[in-house]
Amino acid sequence: MPASRERDLLVKAARLYYLDNLSQQQVASALGVSRSNVSRILTAARDQGIVEIRINDPAGRDLDLEEQLQNAFGVSSCRVASVHTDESALAKVGELAAAWMLDTVKPGSSISLSWGNTLQAMVHAIPSGQDLSVEILPLVGGLSSVASEITGEELVRELADRLGTTYQRLHAPALLEAKASRDTLMTEPAIAGVLDAGRKSSVAFLGIGAMGVGSSAAIIESLRLSDRDRAAFEAAKPVGDVCARFFDEDGTPVHGTVEDRVLAISLEDLRRIPTVVGLAAGVEKLRGVLGALRGRYVDALICDARLAEALLAAA
Repeated sequence: MPASRERDLLVKAARLYYLDNLSQQQVASALGVSRSNVSRILTAARDQGIVEIRINDPAGRDLDLEEQLQNAFGVSSCRVASVHTDESALAKVGELAAAWMLDTVKPGSSISLSWGNTLQAMVHAIPSGQDLSVEILPLVGGLSSVASEITGEELVRELADRLGTTYQRLHAPALLEAKASRDTLMTEPAIAGVLDAGRKSSVAFLGIGAMGVGSSAAIIESLRLSDRDRAAFEAAKPVGDVCARFFDEDGTPVHGTVEDRVLAISLEDLRRIPTVVGLAAGVEKLRGVLGALRGRYVDALICDARLAEALLAAA
């Protein structure tokens, strides 16, 4: 059969089956071919790009990317937001994270939070008036270097309000002038008790930061490091952070002055929490998310499709 006639046959069969909703037997009768030939014709139409099948998930998820991420990085769960050009990746990731929380977290659990814009998007996506009997806990002290509405203290309070439940406050700054000051505060029973509760939480939600981007950059600037300390920090090649704890591209913790002046749970503490959910939006977070995945600091990842594609390309 000439190529043009074959193509015409593929197009006609595809129209009858996919647009007119005829059965394969009805298509076979209309074209004067056997039913088995219709099946082969429809397969050829897909193989040659005449038919393209697109599945639009009402939840706005890209299931193929989710499966690929799970296989590539060994995480237990993934949610990838499909983002159209007129939509906010941050908002879409927040919506998926909020849905994951409401679908997954059981009454009697404890939820711990870090801080940041992505977590704020998640909290804002939780509908008010919920009745979920859990406890909300902070993982890091207050951060005066960032907008107050994205600090852990504020997000813990607002999430508890939306879920109709209780929460604990961490009355301490996240960044201290010296290690000695941090160590002194860590011995205070009120502070140590809240951090210990965070370490024992059932599930943690973390914003994943990238070195030099947004709030992660603000943390380093706020510490006002000496030239010597800054050089030592940069020599370790940090790529990202969670809970203001920095790590390199392999996920190895960056030790030194920055770590010593942060009041928060440690990266090792995070690994002991049964389920840690990392949130990130935007390809600028690529290196930070890669480091967090390689360091096994998150068990589940919620991100947007562009970032997911970049992660898979880097993997």
